[in-house]
Amino acid sequence: MKTAKENVMKIEVFEPAMCCPTGVCGPNVDPILPRFAADVDWIKSRGVAIERYNLSQQPAPFATNAAVKAEIAKRGVECLPLIVVGGKIVSRGKYPGRDQLAKLAGLKAVAAAKEIAVKKSKSDGGCCDEAKGCC
Repeated sequence: MKTAKENVMKIEVFEPAMCCPTGVCGPNVDPILPRFAADVDWIKSRGVAIERYNLSQQPAPFATNAAVKAEIAKRGVECLPLIVVGGKIVSRGKYPGRDQLAKLAGLKAVAAAKEIAVKKSKSDGGCCDEAKGCC
C-alpha cells in the first residue's frame, strides 16, 4: 500500500448544487451520498488528498478549472459530479465507489465491509441463551 507521501495526485470532486457540503441533509437524501461521504473519509484516512466542491457553495473552483468549465458548457450541469485526477476528468455523472476511489488514488482496492452479526449474551442485557440460541 502506498503512503500519503507517495500519493502525488489530488482527487477533486465537482458536485451539483446541494444544500450542504456533503448533500447528507434534509428530508430527501440521495442514498448514494452517505456512502460516498464515508468513502471520502476512508480515502482521506489513507493519506489521499481529496477535495469536494459544491456548485452552490463553492462556485469559484468550477469557474477557475478550465476542464470543468468546458465540460459544463458542453454538457450542462447534468454531467456533475465530475471526478478530476491530476487535472483530467476521469468520471462524469456518477459517484465512484470505494474501490474506484482507491484505484484513482493508486491504492490497493479494499473490499467493502461486510455486515457482522452481533450476538448479545444475557449478561449484557441481550436475549441470547446458549441452550436455545438467540431470539
